[in-house]
Amino acid sequence: MSDFIPEPPYDRVWNFSAGPSTLPVSVLEQVQRDLFNYKGHGMSVMEMSHRSKIYGQIISNAEATLRRVLKVPDNYSVLFLQGGGTGEFAAAYLNLFASKSVREKQRKLGRQLNCDYLVTGSWSKGGLKEVQRLGGQPNIVLNGVTTAESGEVKYTGLPPVSEWNLGKPEETAFVYYCENETIHGVETPSDFVVDAVDPSVPVICDMSSNMLSRPVDVSRFGAIVAGAQKNMGPAGVTIVIVRKDLLERDDDPEAICNMPSVLDWCYFDAAGSMPHTPPTFAIYVCGLVFEWVEAQGVEALEKLREARSKLVYDEIDAHPEFFRGSVDKRYRSAMNIVFNLPTPELESKFIAEAGERNMVQLKGHRSLGGIRISLYNAMPLDGARKFVAFMKEFYTQNC
Repeated sequence: MSDFIPEPPYDRVWNFSAGPSTLPVSVLEQVQRDLFNYKGHGMSVMEMSHRSKIYGQIISNAEATLRRVLKVPDNYSVLFLQGGGTGEFAAAYLNLFASKSVREKQRKLGRQLNCDYLVTGSWSKGGLKEVQRLGGQPNIVLNGVTTAESGEVKYTGLPPVSEWNLGKPEETAFVYYCENETIHGVETPSDFVVDAVDPSVPVICDMSSNMLSRPVDVSRFGAIVAGAQKNMGPAGVTIVIVRKDLLERDDDPEAICNMPSVLDWCYFDAAGSMPHTPPTFAIYVCGLVFEWVEAQGVEALEKLREARSKLVYDEIDAHPEFFRGSVDKRYRSAMNIVFNLPTPELESKFIAEAGERNMVQLKGHRSLGGIRISLYNAMPLDGARKFVAFMKEFYTQNC
């Protein structure tokens, strides 16, 4: 009986999607109860004016809960935006270079400041490309790991800090990195980057896929950006937590002449994230998820993420010739675990047979192939146990 793993309730599947991803069942149950008539107000949140008093309470409560959960200092603004992590590739660059402190630093230097980029996988590479497209001057601090044999760049970890090419603080506007690369399965250890960067340089971190999965000292970052659709709610909302001094502007109109309002953090901050209609329903669901996280406790969720991922990695490590993981063990993601099987045919068979056992969304990203299992906050430990039991069975039958 100890090996029995119950199936999810309501005839649901084990959903290992990399995003949009599984949500807590209790949150979905609350959404279902509220959907037709929100708390007796005679309408759904989807039908509600964002200018109404009741919706004002919804978005205020969502922000207040997130602030409590992450212990966000008072000198930081919390913004509910749209555009995803991709939108923030541009927004981070444009807003930082419109910041009064960055512009003063640039005037003192007498030329355009550089911006430092740590490229650890596809998403940070996308951020680098966007700033290049916008005319920025990025300094590549690191670009994956270079293999000694062929000189090939691979996104399987990070080089030692001693090999990083960080710019001089007086010449650098900000440092940008993605803490968890969902495609390549690389996760940067907490505080690893901020410990290496001069504290005078703002660090901008994309935490889209590991936000709320472990404690974070917000005060060490200039800004944290995160799409909601991994750990925080449905697709359509992007969270930005930004230090308020970086929102200060001078009177020069050139500072924002090339910045669309939809990417302007100050525009949203001045209007409480609602200069126009926000993604009301998605923000409401995020608020419920924040309440769920608060009830669980971030520290408890961190223990859960480590327990889930350890189950899977232990099975990979037990049969490395069959479950072929390439990520350096020091940087293996607890959120997105990627590996290959000996042949593409076996990978297709693995995905098909997993589907027959109620486990879905295991196909690796189209750019890499292979297998990817995503273990976000709402995935119970039983989901990882179910997957590992199948790994053992598949290995026995196909090794």
